[in-house]
Amino acid sequence: MESPEVSSRPEPAVPNQGDQPHLKADAISFADGLAIALASTAPAYSLAAVIGSIVVLVGLQAPAALLVAFVPMFFIAAAFYYMNKADQDCGTCFAWVTRAIGPQAGWMTGWAICVTGILVVGSLADVAATSFFDLIGADSLMNSTAAVTGTAVALMIVMTGVCVWGTEISANLQKVLMVVQIVPLILFIVVALFKVWSGDAPAGSVDPSLSWLNPFEIPTGALSGAMLLAVFIYWGWESAVNLNEETEGDVDKPGLAGVISTTLLLITYVGVAFAIVAWGGVSGAGKFDDNAAILATYAKQVLGGTLGLLVLLSVVVSALASTQTTILPSSRTSLSMARAEAMPHALSEISGRFFTPVVSTVTIGVLAILWYLPSKLISENFLFDSLSALSLMIAFYYAMTGYACAFYYRRELFKSVKNLLFVGLAPVIGALLLTYLFIKSLVDWSDPANSYSGASWFGFAPPAVIGVGFLLLGAMLLLAWRIHQEEPFFKRRREVADPGLLEGKAGAAVALAGPEN
Repeated sequence: MESPEVSSRPEPAVPNQGDQPHLKADAISFADGLAIALASTAPAYSLAAVIGSIVVLVGLQAPAALLVAFVPMFFIAAAFYYMNKADQDCGTCFAWVTRAIGPQAGWMTGWAICVTGILVVGSLADVAATSFFDLIGADSLMNSTAAVTGTAVALMIVMTGVCVWGTEISANLQKVLMVVQIVPLILFIVVALFKVWSGDAPAGSVDPSLSWLNPFEIPTGALSGAMLLAVFIYWGWESAVNLNEETEGDVDKPGLAGVISTTLLLITYVGVAFAIVAWGGVSGAGKFDDNAAILATYAKQVLGGTLGLLVLLSVVVSALASTQTTILPSSRTSLSMARAEAMPHALSEISGRFFTPVVSTVTIGVLAILWYLPSKLISENFLFDSLSALSLMIAFYYAMTGYACAFYYRRELFKSVKNLLFVGLAPVIGALLLTYLFIKSLVDWSDPANSYSGASWFGFAPPAVIGVGFLLLGAMLLLAWRIHQEEPFFKRRREVADPGLLEGKAGAAVALAGPEN
């Protein structure tokens, strides 16, 4: 039976004390964090991967589906913003859910974040390698499993090294890569829509209409399917918040970067959806269901052969950038868990030279390679199915964060309309929507035919088995660690926000860290 809840003590969070190496404070600016948040979503690659399938599901209403999918993401971004005001711990969701709901829930939330990095980094590197060979016209290499696999593993090693090398290096690299991603997409949107309006588009083009933003014209089943796809393309913006201990400025900056990045993603995604549907209509996009070549193909038609390659380059850069930034949340979360004595102490080791979590970072990189290699060698379908399972992990830890925000601030919710709407209702609505998507995914994948490969594992689709399997593995590891290390993590009591915290009249919570050695 858990101990009674306690109020957070109004003391500053100081996760690293003494002479031990620690994460470098003020290593990156707000702009750096924003670039990392955007890069982590891999906007160009994410759009290329799912926009064709979304159009197949909802037709002309593809922009509306992306708009609706934005709602839970924005609401959860609000939860991140307010929870980061309370606790600037690089473990984010792990630390926050532990405080608000309890250590067991917090541990499982942290585990889900770590698993996302393991599942997705290899797929991103694989796309970067394949798209690069396509960009340079090396068809023989693009179709060679050995060449693609070897290049992907090399990219994972390099990007893991960049993460170890330093947060400033990571941020500077991401700012450059972000420009290479976003500029071609904006150029594509503007030129495509201009040509459609001016009558210079091919047969089958459709004049854009604001009615494409009306979600009520989408059948419920089709909308939920499109939202499941869209969860993946919006995911990743919280990387900026995972760097909260390393970001300069006040405590609002990392959370604000997350909120702004989701809004910028919405504008970009809806713009591309308008351009795609307007240029080729529903039938044109329908030819690219489950085919990431849609952006590169349309770009060549819209911009011509030379400029069109810029969009393919943006896909390469997008996957490459996200390969690196996706390691950050998993490594910071495992660092935070180790620091709180919820994982082995070795994972909390920080480089005295680079001030980065070297052991956690390398561990995530190695595990990602170990997951990618057999997945790739078994079949491409297995790799896609493991990527599909990612949506379960995302929905799980985002939802837990939304619930935690409202529960942590429950005594503050009725003190103002703003608190009730933005700190209470918005995070809970976002969490409920994501909980629904989690359950809907499992229901859909109870039929193996609904998965990418169509294979049957124990009577279920592979994504369901992979996703639930990792959660069950986490539960077993949680039990094993509790038996091994019951004190002090699993004796933590639930907490509630101090009065005045939202108004800045109380200090942040004490860091979720174990005793100093």
